[in-house]
Amino acid sequence: HALEALAPFFPQMGGPWTEKAAFPGGDFADAGFDALLARLMREKPFLPPPVAKRLARAYGARAWRMLGAAQSMEDLGRDFGRGLTEAEVAYLIREEWARTAEDILWRRSKLGLHLSEEQQAALAEALAVTN
Repeated sequence: HALEALAPFFPQMGGPWTEKAAFPGGDFADAGFDALLARLMREKPFLPPPVAKRLARAYGARAWRMLGAAQSMEDLGRDFGRGLTEAEVAYLIREEWARTAEDILWRRSKLGLHLSEEQQAALAEALAVTN
């Protein structure tokens, strides 16, 4: 609706293209979320079900990009808690421009609601070393 209101001021903008555009990772088949989750759990059976579900919800079809060639949780690196691994942190920095622990924990993943203060501090320390 906002684009419709702006259209008279920006005629070069064209028609409303966002109406049917998928969010990043939302470009999975019509089978829906349950099929995506089932495929993720089948192809990455090492993921604990709650982690697989969180990753499918957070990244959709991009979950495979984040997981890469991993065949075990160990392949994903350190687990900061609730399945937030070094691989996911690296993905968030590389693909979603995350820069701080707060950004990852509160704006990107909402895992700040579930990680202890010690786990949050460990992530902040790890990021401080890499930045």
